[in-house]
Formats: sequence, structure tokens, C-alpha cells
Amino acid sequence: MGRAYQNRKVSMAKTSDAKAKVYSKYGREIYVSAKSGGVDPAGNLALRGLIERAKKDQVPTHVIEKAIDKAKGGAGEDFAPARYEGYGPGGCMVIIDCLTDNPNRTFGDVRQCFTKTKCKIGTQGTVSHMFDHTAILAFKNPDEDAVLEALLSADVDVTDIESADGMVTVFTPQVDYFKAKQALLDALGEIDFEVDEIQFLPKSAAPISGDDVELFEKFLDMLSDLDDVQNVYHDTEY
Repeated sequence: MGRAYQNRKVSMAKTSDAKAKVYSKYGREIYVSAKSGGVDPAGNLALRGLIERAKKDQVPTHVIEKAIDKAKGGAGEDFAPARYEGYGPGGCMVIIDCLTDNPNRTFGDVRQCFTKTKCKIGTQGTVSHMFDHTAILAFKNPDEDAVLEALLSADVDVTDIESADGMVTVFTPQVDYFKAKQALLDALGEIDFEVDEIQFLPKSAAPISGDDVELFEKFLDMLSDLDDVQNVYHDTEY
């Protein structure tokens, strides 16, 4: 699809220098997913995908189990999703996804990242209409036609499908994520997903250069230092 989706998503859990922060971010997301959708990965596909991704990022098993055990108990923090949008250096567009137990604190922290790097935070919907909210499933399979047939038979809205070097990548609207994943598992059995995520893909690119690049990297570094920030999506190219 030519939009280099992996380059336009900055995973705070993957870019943080401190392993403790990596574990904390995954632990928080696993806890929220298990608490809202059930602690059994077999019946909670979102949780299953999270656990698989955490393992690929070398998150220790005890961190994963602790988050699930906390969800089983029903106690613990009451995290809620929060999303912020705005304009970064050079007019690029940015979406920031958070999990927070204190929305006022999180908004203040994120807004400070914007103001200290000469960026502008906006209201909900400011830039998200310029992104596609897309589920992405990538896995090794030599038969693109069989994959597509399995999805269409399950009435999944496939917006794009790519096949290269034995790897199939499926793109569907985020609302079809669970349907698409279940259809693939039903038709193909166990799958080791290389990518199993819902992302915001920009509809176009915003090239930046010069001082804007340094400012944008500072902006990302500041966001990565915030415990509440889970992921950042942008349309920047440099």
C-alpha cells in the first residue's frame, strides 16, 4: 500500500530506553484488555495479540502474568483510554493514544509536550479524519488467494491485501479486527502473526526537514517519557 505504516507509528513501549517503562506500558495495556474483555486469551483476541506482541518484545512472562492476575482480582487502577490530536513541527499531524487513571494530569502533560516544542494541540477530530483507523494482520502464508477467500467468506471488509516474500499483510477497518482475526484462525489454524495491531495510517505524507526534524524528535522523546502515553501516530516523513 506504499504508506510505510510501521514507520509512521511510534510505539512508546518499543522506543523507551528503560526496560522498566517498556514492561510498565505493556503491563498496563494487558491489564486493561484483560479487565474489559476477559482474562482468557482464547476468548479475548485483543489480549491474545497483546501477549504475543509483548513476548516478541521480550517482556518477561511474570510481568504478563502479574497484569492478568491483577485483572482477575477486579481491583487495581481504573485506567481509561484518552486520545489527543494536534499539529507538530512543519505542520505534520499527530495522534497520541494514552491509558490514564487521571485524565486532567495526562492532558496537562501531553499539552506541555506540544507547547515546549512549538506544536499545537487540537480538539478531538482535528486531524484524525486524515488517517485511516486500520487493523493490520501480517503473517507468513504463501497463498494470498486462500487468505482473501477466507476473509471474504466471513464477510470481512478487506481494504487492502499485500503479499511479498511469503508474507501476507491484510488491512481491514478497525471495526472488523475481531471478525478478520477469527476468520483467519478458523480457516488456517494457529498463526504466528508478525503484525497484529490496530493503527492510524495517514492518508498522505508530510515531509519535514531542517530544524523541524530536531524539534519533532524532541517532541517524540518528551512523549516517550510520559507513563500514560502508549502509542503515537503521525504522517511525518524525513
